[in-house]
Amino acid sequence: MSEKDKEQKQGKNISRRSFIKGVGTGTVAATVAPAILVGDEKAAEAQTDEAVASAKIQLNINEEVTEIEVEARTTLLSVLRDGIDTTGNNVDLTGAKLICDKGECGGCTVLVDGKPVYACMMLAMDAQGKQITTVEGIANGDDLHPVQEAFIKHDALMCGFCTPGFVVSSVALLNENNKPTIAEIKEGLSGNTCRCGTYPFIFDAVETASQEM
Repeated sequence: MSEKDKEQKQGKNISRRSFIKGVGTGTVAATVAPAILVGDEKAAEAQTDEAVASAKIQLNINEEVTEIEVEARTTLLSVLRDGIDTTGNNVDLTGAKLICDKGECGGCTVLVDGKPVYACMMLAMDAQGKQITTVEGIANGDDLHPVQEAFIKHDALMCGFCTPGFVVSSVALLNENNKPTIAEIKEGLSGNTCRCGTYPFIFDAVETASQEM
């Protein structure tokens, strides 16, 4: 066999060995990789467990203090609608509606220290030490708030899903500006959406309420 043939044969053998070696390395890597991934998954789970750790908090809702155990990720809206206090009673304030759950529609608007806030975007833990007012707390017992009376008078609702949020936002607006112009009313309620399109009646209701307040 000539030297050239020997070199070609050797080159082929080296290529085969290199290929096999490469496959072997890949096999080892494939065997090790899942173990590494499992390790990362466990670490992620541990971090998640820490993130969802629960704690007891006190919330001042409609001038009543409620003690409730929540996870760190629990929103104020979840507590209002589905929360169970430490005595086993449902919070059951379902006026604030879970609609978009993205802070876009305003259906879950509540007052926090007098300011309108999307309850779906606020963590329950961040609401500690603040005065929370839901649509259920707007009325004075059986006496409706002027905004609520005006909404009824002007038939400013259809399906009703957006109505609690509009009522709360309207109260916040009139508390800040008791004689708003139409332009100011539109601006003040721009964070609330009505899919039924009852905006003209809503604006009329706010105007009427401003005259009564």
